[in-house]
Amino acid sequence: MPFKVLRFILAPVIILGLLAGGWTWLTLHWSYAEGERTGYVQKLSKKGWLCKTWEGEIVMVTMPGAIPEKFEFTVRDQRVVDAINTQAGQRVVLHYKQHKFIPTTCFGETEYFVDNVRGVTDMLGTLPQPSVPQGRLQEPR
Repeated sequence: MPFKVLRFILAPVIILGLLAGGWTWLTLHWSYAEGERTGYVQKLSKKGWLCKTWEGEIVMVTMPGAIPEKFEFTVRDQRVVDAINTQAGQRVVLHYKQHKFIPTTCFGETEYFVDNVRGVTDMLGTLPQPSVPQGRLQEPR
């Protein structure tokens, strides 16, 4: 008789555990959306009480004088963290995947997970330069 009671208690717990594990796996491996954000990394730090995750913030400026927009993100790969840190102070492009409905913040505080980073080359060098006459200017007669 005690085995039947234990089975009725243990079976739902095991089933709920398997469902929760399957849901967590699905939300971490299936991405809702992906894209890129360009800007300057303002903050990148390892945070958390129990589960330490890399959390960051990029400031995106569309044009000089405009109010910057902040984009918060999570990084799970140490190689990406190192790449972001080596490009500190430079404009970068972060490639991210958005994972919705993750059941706990143990995997990250945001739903945006950065998986790649690359630097942005300065576009000013490719713009045509104004033509300046060479030599001396002639004085009017």
